[in-house]
Amino acid sequence: MINEKELLEKAMKPAKDAMKLHPFFRGKIEIFPKCVVRDFDDFAIWYTPGVAEPCKDIVKNPERVYEYTNKGNLVGVITDGSRVLGLGDIGPEAGYPVMEGKALLFKYLGGVDVFPICVGTKDPDAFILTVKYLQPSFGGINLEDIAMPKCFRILDTLRRECSIPVWHDDQQGTAAVTVAGFINAVKIVNKKIEKMKVSMVGAGASNICIARLLMEAGVDPKNIYMTDSKGLLHKGRTELKEKFVEKWHMCEISNEEQRTGGPAEALRGTDACIALSTPGPGVVKKEWVKTMNKDAIVFACANPIPEIWPWEAKEAGARIFATGRSDFPNQINNSLGFPGIFRGALDVRAKSISDKMCLAASYELARCAQDKGLSEDYIIPKMSEWEVYPREAVAVGAQAIKEGVAQIKLTKEKHHEIASAIIKRARESTKLLMKEGVIPSPPASLTK
Repeated sequence: MINEKELLEKAMKPAKDAMKLHPFFRGKIEIFPKCVVRDFDDFAIWYTPGVAEPCKDIVKNPERVYEYTNKGNLVGVITDGSRVLGLGDIGPEAGYPVMEGKALLFKYLGGVDVFPICVGTKDPDAFILTVKYLQPSFGGINLEDIAMPKCFRILDTLRRECSIPVWHDDQQGTAAVTVAGFINAVKIVNKKIEKMKVSMVGAGASNICIARLLMEAGVDPKNIYMTDSKGLLHKGRTELKEKFVEKWHMCEISNEEQRTGGPAEALRGTDACIALSTPGPGVVKKEWVKTMNKDAIVFACANPIPEIWPWEAKEAGARIFATGRSDFPNQINNSLGFPGIFRGALDVRAKSISDKMCLAASYELARCAQDKGLSEDYIIPKMSEWEVYPREAVAVGAQAIKEGVAQIKLTKEKHHEIASAIIKRARESTKLLMKEGVIPSPPASLTK
């Protein structure tokens, strides 16, 4: 017997804890030295007069900035706050806690240093110019929580015009992790990926990119049924032609039957449902899941509440269920993707992060779970499995080398050694700071 009250209380606990612990720590990241300070004479090395020598050498040899500074391991996480974590257009200040959280995950999981930047403009051209002005400071740029359709133009423009890798985590990151889980879910239900019929609730940046990567992985576009707030995408939705180019492209290549209607019609007779739409519950209904094919796969990934609760989907006949939350099995969360993907791109100094690099990460994530043994409640690794991240980094780096976008060539063995050492250092540093009390333990009253 399912105790829905207990499950709901458990689901709401992280939000309650967040309101206690955020003000206690006043943020999640800070700048900390990585060089020795043996005495005050060392400042003559790290600052004036000694610092002038590496500066002059960089003038003669610009690429040596990667040797003398942290640029090669520093990523800017940049947002305008126009579509934050399922909360919508809440602005750059309100989006700041999310950017700090992202920075924490980047560091602890991938050993990547991150600086959050919340930009005070909604103008895509001004945003693009800001990022281009900032790129000398960073080894890569992670675009975050930007509304569509402008997020597509921002990403495409910056990927084309910047000399460092730029990606949009809500597109490529979400897609890489979702496809990894999808590959293993399909394996468990013993179906063929090229025969899968896939309904997709939501036609935002995430689902559009997921659809693109699913097609790269073998899903037939004709068997995809995607809905936006006005219903199913089909060739009759000509109002999308000009303003929503990416949606219109899906209208042209998907939904072979030219179904009309909404999510109820989209889910009917499909093998899998991937929902990244409005926070639930009740956005995807039990009666719709009941109309899906046997051994249905349901990914309900809206934050902070999934479109349908796991127990509701299971009662309706779903065999495999996943959410974006860490407190339920099968977390389809970007945190499994961006730390390892950026680790790999930075290690080989890639000029860009392509869809094929993301798909390489998907396959490696899937293999990591397969190596431990798949089950209905384990289709994708957990964040606690640290060894996943160096493996993912190696897969991404190898693909970058194969595509010719890497400026450093590493063997897989050497890359794994480098990535593992960097990630271990990040984790052990955090543990040491906690052990020594530099990071204080919150009082018991805040953790109840």
